[in-house]
Amino acid sequence: MSAGRSVATTAAGLTAALTALTLLALLTLTGCSAGSSSGGTSAARASGSATSTGDGANTTPYDVRPLLRPANKYFGVALDKAPHSMAPVDDYTAMVGKRPNVLEYYAEWGAGFDASGVRQAWQSGALTLMSWEPFHTTLSDIAAGKSDAYIKEYAEAVRKLNLPVVIDFADEFNGGWENWGTKHVTPAQFVAAWRHIHDVFIDAGAGTVIWAWSPNVINPVKNVALKPYYPGDAYVDWVGMVGYFTTSSDNAFSSVFGPTMTEVRTFAQQPFFIIETASEPGERRRADVQNLFAGVADDDDVLGFVWFNYRKRADWRLEASPLALAEFKQLAADGRFGFDVRKP
Repeated sequence: MSAGRSVATTAAGLTAALTALTLLALLTLTGCSAGSSSGGTSAARASGSATSTGDGANTTPYDVRPLLRPANKYFGVALDKAPHSMAPVDDYTAMVGKRPNVLEYYAEWGAGFDASGVRQAWQSGALTLMSWEPFHTTLSDIAAGKSDAYIKEYAEAVRKLNLPVVIDFADEFNGGWENWGTKHVTPAQFVAAWRHIHDVFIDAGAGTVIWAWSPNVINPVKNVALKPYYPGDAYVDWVGMVGYFTTSSDNAFSSVFGPTMTEVRTFAQQPFFIIETASEPGERRRADVQNLFAGVADDDDVLGFVWFNYRKRADWRLEASPLALAEFKQLAADGRFGFDVRKP
């Protein structure tokens, strides 16, 4: 081989190598390199660091990964009519002294996606958490594809809006009190339905969903194992928990949520999010509020909580207990709670 040929070959090789290194660096910076997803669902996450106003103008999928494990705690609430109307959120903010950054609402299976509400919540700096309740159908029918037209339409609406949204499907499944609970559904049927919905969303390109798998705390249903109901790490971003402080049980944070967290850690490592909680009215309510804030603040593996501010079977509303409300307001002022979800 002549000297001239060797130099040319070497130069070409160096150029190719530099090009490859540059491309790799760009991919890494934009989060597209292999294995760049920082936890959560193993299905393809949106690449890049796109932002969106929810008007469909930005076609780059929103990157939800910074929201999966933020530095600060989520400070959420479930309020009647919110986020379809933001008036209750404004009233709640004035009452507790801090604007919530998670708004939970309950969506009946068959209802349309509330894109307007999600957009309004986002514009206020809050993430929408949708508790999707499969009334008037069966999980086996969902798994068999009998609701696919509805699921695809829903997923397309989520994709088009292009804003992060948390979906909590069929929560409290480990109890017998729901239509999709243990009296009506087997673990295999639950897992099949969950995976089917998730896969339809992914196929539709709706990659802005944070998937929350949410059992009731195991205290009242200790004989129901959670692991058979778990769809797998590829299908779950957060382990949600539904748990209330009641006057008939120990009110320590570790007593209410600890047994569930311990059991979940035997088969899953996703972060916890208290997807629904409140305290039963009474003399102990102020202490319950203290225990909730302290428990969430002290555990790096608990992302935050949603307070169920409804009157349902009991009056869970903070305004029903002035002393507890004053305590809640004081503790909510802690800078560790709350942040603008648009700037995690």
